[in-house]
Amino acid sequence: MNWERHAAWLAGQVTEPGSRWRPLIAVVPRHEFVPRWWSGEGRGWRLLDGPAMPGQEWADAVYRDVSLVTQVGTLHADHASEDDRPDGRPTSSSTKPGLVVSMYRHAVIGDGMDVLDVGTGSGYGAALLATRLGDARVTSIDIDPYLVKAAQERLAGTWLRPVVAVADATGPLPGSYDRIVSMTSVAPVPASWLAALRPGGRLVTTLAGTGLIVTANKTRDGGAKGQTEFDRAGFMHARSHPDYPPSLLRSIPGALHGDAGEVTTGRYPVVNTARAWELYSMLGVTVPGIEHHFESGQDGTRTAWLAHPDGSWARATAIGDELPMVLQDGPRRLWDIADEIRHAWLTDGNLPAYGAAVTITPDGSIRLVKGQWQAEIPALH
Repeated sequence: MNWERHAAWLAGQVTEPGSRWRPLIAVVPRHEFVPRWWSGEGRGWRLLDGPAMPGQEWADAVYRDVSLVTQVGTLHADHASEDDRPDGRPTSSSTKPGLVVSMYRHAVIGDGMDVLDVGTGSGYGAALLATRLGDARVTSIDIDPYLVKAAQERLAGTWLRPVVAVADATGPLPGSYDRIVSMTSVAPVPASWLAALRPGGRLVTTLAGTGLIVTANKTRDGGAKGQTEFDRAGFMHARSHPDYPPSLLRSIPGALHGDAGEVTTGRYPVVNTARAWELYSMLGVTVPGIEHHFESGQDGTRTAWLAHPDGSWARATAIGDELPMVLQDGPRRLWDIADEIRHAWLTDGNLPAYGAAVTITPDGSIRLVKGQWQAEIPALH
């Protein structure tokens, strides 16, 4: 495989001329870290095997600015057969290279810094960091022992040996660091990150349930201050178990297809809230822990669900852009909250979650403020 030509092309796509990351993308063999992966979603996952592909198809597939799902539920592509059709959510991937570089840029990584890479995944990100900083400056952690083992072997195959360890990112960390960059999303910020961050250090992460990238520098009180960037990213939630728990919609009685609850008419057409980045992010910080689901029918019917661990749920259904019938139950009226956010959006022309000031306390709670608006994600106790 003439992978060098493909890697050079990818570098040109995801970096600007003169970027310190461009030559690194050009020399790290991404295909070595993603020999097999999953294509599709839901019940349509299909295994792709790079070495079995004819000609340059493997290189054409992996040297693109796309994320490649490597594990669905507990089934890693390395252990799958062609007939496997896993039914679940992605639990690991090789993040799109352009997003990896974007997160590293937000971290402002300099020579001689010790960096913690949260969420090893395929190991490709750790390879870029180790090529940039040297093995001794890079530590990468993941909750999944197989992911760690595979990454170690594939890194060694490219003559790289950063520290790669099994660790729960929400628990104690194996050292102290100048930079913490997370390729998984969290909310709140684990207190262990703040404890492991050195004075003047910087952390970069996305907030779970949002598309918000938070950059924050450590403060003297042991917390951190920063902002949400005018940028966006979506990462899998940090997990402490082999798989994610079942969807709330399936665990809250009546939420998926029941007919009990308060019936109203929505103010605006049905929207796929998980794909509407600004609305999705505002809901994520207004009602932390909210989940989203959307389906469309051949007759033009559009249905969106919202659910929350407190037992609240909402289902909005309409044909096309008609105003929806909304069914809601539980302690909160989730669709009403979404409509209030949409109304503020139309009235003000923007939503305040992007570009908000962020204060993180030593225990990990997050406070976002922009003008008269504020939101808080409390620490876990």
